[in-house]
Amino acid sequence: MSATTFSVNLKLLENYLFQIDFGEFGNLLSDEPEPLGDGEGPSPAGLLAASVANCLSASLLYALRRNKADPGELTATITGRFGRVEKYLRVTHFDVQIHLGTTKEATPSLESAVAQFENYCTVTQSVRHGIEVDIEIFDSAGELIHTSQAKPA
Repeated sequence: MSATTFSVNLKLLENYLFQIDFGEFGNLLSDEPEPLGDGEGPSPAGLLAASVANCLSASLLYALRRNKADPGELTATITGRFGRVEKYLRVTHFDVQIHLGTTKEATPSLESAVAQFENYCTVTQSVRHGIEVDIEIFDSAGELIHTSQAKPA
């Protein structure tokens, strides 16, 4: 996969169950939840949410490591909301919470890394053109150290 293109192959297996082929990384099943599908795998909306949370987490990790900081155990949770847009069901909002495994005081250059990490996230910056993505980062003591709210561009 080059830096400017990527490809994923899908094959319909039955009903709304698709096999997604990531090439050398293997296959994944995706299915719509009931009543449309049978819920035999993550939904496309769930895969989108995972992509946003993964990209944000990786971007924060990259920014921290560029600043010689170790975030410890980094975890993330993303919650999506559906809404009607021009009568069609759409993913309208994501709330992302990222938790660091270290305290704010023990993480040098945290402020600098947090100030820039969102710009590194290709997926979130692309998705934000149509979906609100709000982000909160907490340290291991549960202290809120960053929040950003973004409406679609």
